[in-house]
Formats: sequence, C-alpha cells, structure tokens
Amino acid sequence: METILQANDLSKDYISAGERTEVLKNISLSINKSEFVVIAGSSGSGKSTLLSILSGLDTATSGRVIMEGRDITELTEDQLGQVRNRLTGFVFQAFHLIPSLSALENVMFPAELNKDREAKQKAAALLDRVGLLHRQNNFPSQLSGGEQQRVAICRALINEPQIIFADEPTGNLDKNNSNNVIKVLLDLHDDKKTTLVMATHSRSLASHADRIIQLNDGRIEEEMRVGP
Repeated sequence: METILQANDLSKDYISAGERTEVLKNISLSINKSEFVVIAGSSGSGKSTLLSILSGLDTATSGRVIMEGRDITELTEDQLGQVRNRLTGFVFQAFHLIPSLSALENVMFPAELNKDREAKQKAAALLDRVGLLHRQNNFPSQLSGGEQQRVAICRALINEPQIIFADEPTGNLDKNNSNNVIKVLLDLHDDKKTTLVMATHSRSLASHADRIIQLNDGRIEEEMRVGP
C-alpha cells in the first residue's frame, strides 16, 4: 500500500515559566492512503498535539512530517497554508464555524479561498448529503451541536482533500448526535476512500478503524490492527 503520511522522530516541547514539558517524545509512524487510523490515549497523552503537527497546524520541536512525499517541516507558512488547503481537511471538537456566516457560506469558505467557481454548488451538494440542505441559510447559533459538526465536516471536505484530520469530533455531542456524526464520517470515508486520521476517546468510532495507535505520556505505547 502507498504511504501518504509519515512522521520521523517527532518531539514537541513547551517551555512555561522556565519549565520544559515534553509533550511528544520521538514518535515515528506511517499512514497509508485510504486508511482509517485512530490516535487514542487519555487526556494529556499528546494525541491532539500529534494530530496538529501531522496536519501542519502546529510545528514539532524536532523531527519531520512527510505528506504525499513532501517534507512539510521545511515549508514557509504560506507554502504550508497552500498544502493544507489543497491536501487536508480538519474537523475540530469545538466546530470553529464562523458565526457571521450561514451554514452554506461556512462550507463554501475554503473553496472560495481556492477561487473555485463551483464552491456554492459543491457546498450545497455536501449539505444535502448530510441532511442539512434545508438548514443552509441558518447561522451556527441557530444549529444544534450535531448540525454544527456536520457543517464542519462538509467544510473539511469541500476541497476534496486527500487526508481528513478529526480531533475528538464527537467530544461535545450527546449520544444521538455522536452516532449521526460517526455515520457521516464513516460513510464519507467508505465512499471517497479518503485517508482519515482521528484522535478520539470513542470506542464506537475506534472499533471501525483499520488501526489504532495508542499514546501514553507522549510516546506510542501500542499499535493495534482492527480491520481486516
């Protein structure tokens, strides 16, 4: 299988009030195209930090991230922004929708940055797919948590990324909304064969993964193959 994402000896340190804290410690891993990988671990294990570095939203103290054969740790911020917008989509626990934009406009936003003339049609089609076309003109404050997360998933998919990163996508949702969001993510992953890398506490979500990478205290403690 073809590798789409690789991390080599990633470490991440923070210094606060003169104290140095190691969040990630020499992590190496590889992820294949179309694979669904869950990064698991307790709070403080480093999984969100690892996800942010793998996606290019944050930088490591040392080590390298190779995405589609390109070392993204050597890119300028402008170059990195272009790579993120072209190759990746990110779904956050806290949704991060723009309050002043409608659901449709939130989904359109990344495509408009790419000057995609079909942004509106693509956004409407995605909202229709997740059952929210009738809510396209509503603002985030007028949507439930589950609806906001489905809008956020559509936004992450609008540029047809190679890799979707999701950080605790059901963390702020009740069980019913969590199940709806899980179904949307899994259906889209199965249909588009997009690589899915997710940090989650959800056992239900993890049970659908191809592989689980278990972190403990900033290190990979265990890797488990789940799927066939």
